[in-house]
Amino acid sequence: MNAELLDLKAFITVAETGSFVRTAKALNLSQPALSRRIQKLEESLGAPLLERSTRHVNLTMTGRDFLPKVRRLIDEFETSVLAIHDIGARSSGLVSVAAVPTAVFYFLPRAIGRFAEAYPRIRIRILDIGANEGLEAVARGEVDFGINFIGASHAEIEFEKLVEDPFVLACRHDHPLASRKQVSWSEIVSHRVITVGRNSGNRALIDNALARHGLQLNWSYEVAHLSGSLGLVEAGLGIAILPRLATPAAGHPIIHTVRVTDPEVSRTIGIVRRHGSTLSPHASQFLKMLLDAWHSPPRAPGQTRSRSQGTAADLTKDGPQLPGRQKRGLKKLS
Repeated sequence: MNAELLDLKAFITVAETGSFVRTAKALNLSQPALSRRIQKLEESLGAPLLERSTRHVNLTMTGRDFLPKVRRLIDEFETSVLAIHDIGARSSGLVSVAAVPTAVFYFLPRAIGRFAEAYPRIRIRILDIGANEGLEAVARGEVDFGINFIGASHAEIEFEKLVEDPFVLACRHDHPLASRKQVSWSEIVSHRVITVGRNSGNRALIDNALARHGLQLNWSYEVAHLSGSLGLVEAGLGIAILPRLATPAAGHPIIHTVRVTDPEVSRTIGIVRRHGSTLSPHASQFLKMLLDAWHSPPRAPGQTRSRSQGTAADLTKDGPQLPGRQKRGLKKLS
């Protein structure tokens, strides 16, 4: 393959901007020079990477497959250059983690803060993506490790359990269910349910668990992300079933959470790594700090705890109370 580093950077920038004009300006190239670089790269690969139109540029199927690989290649090259420049200094490098959004909010902030203090020259890339995408990123070697709730049975993945994260009911403080200690799935039938789409790993987990008990979730509102469901709950439009890690901490002025039983449904949060892979020293140290932060004691009395400051112990407690509302929820399968 006869491709230069700038050819690869040009391809990445075109893919990100969707424009030859903006890419040429960003890389300080003329448009003909940029086109020649892309053409040379495509000829070297033997396949087109971009589909050009008068207004926009899109990736071909080959381009979509090539993009994450070339990004990783550039990252590794730049990290190596930094390492050479920093010989004699403490250290430098890059740690990449693919994490489901809940984990990004809850698991990572304290660990990142501690790691940045100890290793200020090391960059951290967080890919906050869905469970399936995150698992594939780990399996393809695009990241050092991941935080996920699927992958335990994946042949190419090593799964290290961190904690069980139960699904709970989230509702407004003035909802009829807000004063309850717990609620059964069958009681949800008379309330409006807000859920995430069927392509969500959380939705699939709930649907499969309920199907084993002859139950099916009926919904009134469907959103793409868990955060969207909380917004609708806060507006009083219905109730939502969420992993406890995705709910506000106890004492939230509007949203309450309630334990859901019969059956109890939970997801297993864990560290996922590609089978047989060896973490770099930097990634290994970051993972150690992440685990230490997760298992460390909660803050001292009187200090406010946000969701990003919780610990494993918090998941063993009964969460805040919750509400519910109007009709729909579950139906018994025949």
